[in-house]
Amino acid sequence: MSLTMGQSVEKAQNRWVDSVFNTLSATEKLGQLFMVAAYSNKDEAHYKKIDTLVTQFGLGGVIFMQGGPKRQAVLTNRYQSAAKIPLFVAMDAEWGLQMRLVDSTLQFPRQMTLGALRDNTLIYKMGKEIAMHCKRLGVHINFAPVVDVNVNADNPVIGVRSFGEDKNAVSAKGIARCRLAL
Repeated sequence: MSLTMGQSVEKAQNRWVDSVFNTLSATEKLGQLFMVAAYSNKDEAHYKKIDTLVTQFGLGGVIFMQGGPKRQAVLTNRYQSAAKIPLFVAMDAEWGLQMRLVDSTLQFPRQMTLGALRDNTLIYKMGKEIAMHCKRLGVHINFAPVVDVNVNADNPVIGVRSFGEDKNAVSAKGIARCRLAL
């Protein structure tokens, strides 16, 4: 029985993962399960705290919450170079990097605005552009879009983060936003 190219690549990847995993201490294995909030607009004490989590506990990832793109790129490189295993880097970037990085980044329309669109291909194109911005910044995971259905207009959390109040339209727009192949 012969393996296809995809199966042999998968087997090689699994062997690599197993070989790395087997070198980890129990603390490092546990650390791989955690992703912590990181900020590029804080002081050196905060950065050193993240360094410690990466080097001593084998932290699995960081989610950047606030700051600037240049500072975040520097910190991402710093944390990745200190990591025994490459970190997952994440953000909430529903309307682009500007949601978290307020200087020198592009803000895309919020979901509520996009909910008024009839052409979901525009949402796809926006999602693709945001994905490219994230990729350039070293972000692997964008916890977006939020596909909450806005059933309570007074809810301060969902509000403009929702595509709307119709579950079918929200689903269609969420699928359009995530239908990426980079």
